[in-house]
Amino acid sequence: MTDVRKENIMDYPSFNIGDLHIKKPLIQGGMGIGISLSGLAGAVAREGGIGIISTAQIGFREPDFEDNPLKANIRAIGSELAKARKIAPKGIIGFNIMVAARDYEAHVRAAADAGTDLIVSGAGLPVDLPSFVQGSQTKIAPIVSTEKSAKVILKYWDKKYSRTADMVVIEGPEAGGHLGFTREQLDDFDGPSYDSEVRRILQVIKSYGEKFACHIPVALAGGISSAADVAHAFSLGVDAVQVATRFVTTEECDADIRYKEAYLNAKQEDIQIVKSPVGMPGRAIMNDFMKRIMDGEKCPPKKCLTCMKGCNPAETSYCITEALIHAAKGETDKALLFCGADAWKADKIETVRDVMDALIGA
Repeated sequence: MTDVRKENIMDYPSFNIGDLHIKKPLIQGGMGIGISLSGLAGAVAREGGIGIISTAQIGFREPDFEDNPLKANIRAIGSELAKARKIAPKGIIGFNIMVAARDYEAHVRAAADAGTDLIVSGAGLPVDLPSFVQGSQTKIAPIVSTEKSAKVILKYWDKKYSRTADMVVIEGPEAGGHLGFTREQLDDFDGPSYDSEVRRILQVIKSYGEKFACHIPVALAGGISSAADVAHAFSLGVDAVQVATRFVTTEECDADIRYKEAYLNAKQEDIQIVKSPVGMPGRAIMNDFMKRIMDGEKCPPKKCLTCMKGCNPAETSYCITEALIHAAKGETDKALLFCGADAWKADKIETVRDVMDALIGA
């Protein structure tokens, strides 16, 4: 991804999440299925950022996955974290865990038991997340997209658990994968209007930081692909940025090379808002498979793996697990190719270090 605005790179300060010290204020966003595993997360953590592993059907390569997906996924949570720790023994490594997953609580508890540093959680409101990590050292960070969602989560955690977030991730409308907006909100939130929303969210978070006598760090995510984007994010008052799409076309990304090539070959008009089987809007690269789905074709699952809440296999237009596994394996002609708004800008395979240097400097 060519960045002709490197003169905009600034010196950004490190930040803390409780007792965790993060040298570079960049979090690699979680991408499932199988896109951000130990390889990518470990590489980002080794460079001083926060590496994030996605638990979404993380055990899809385990031999017993189709017969016992929960058991396979729990096993893979531990093994992927261990592999990432070998890559970055002193790095900060966490998990992205979707509230919409049917086995959400089990995944959270497994990640905390394995000793993860951080859990970032969205695709729904993680209202009970604090109870699932109680007694561990794991930090927790809800993903919010609006002032309203920030108020709901932080108020609930305050009232029920007498605690607040260790960090908050604000995910904007240009993010990839499942989005925390209605289709109407996606149309309404342009750059300036969402900047105003970010400032309102920051005020909510600040009020809870003051109540709990702490600083709650905030990361901004969604459509951050250049040094100029990073500079703009920090100008709004955040402590870090979360970047996902830019890391797909890296050597260390866990995805198949054909998945990466789909990004390299994508044009701007190929990036579309698509249908998810669970009713959430999502952003993906339009391909023949998704065109057929958008035209009303149904591709029922070969076998339901009970992956997502709210999905009825008898009625769903397609199986999101099957479509995302095809993506991870590089079977792009029958895959759901989730991506961020700037995926079309990718023009080469880079290293994680290259990307981090381009975004926030060495």
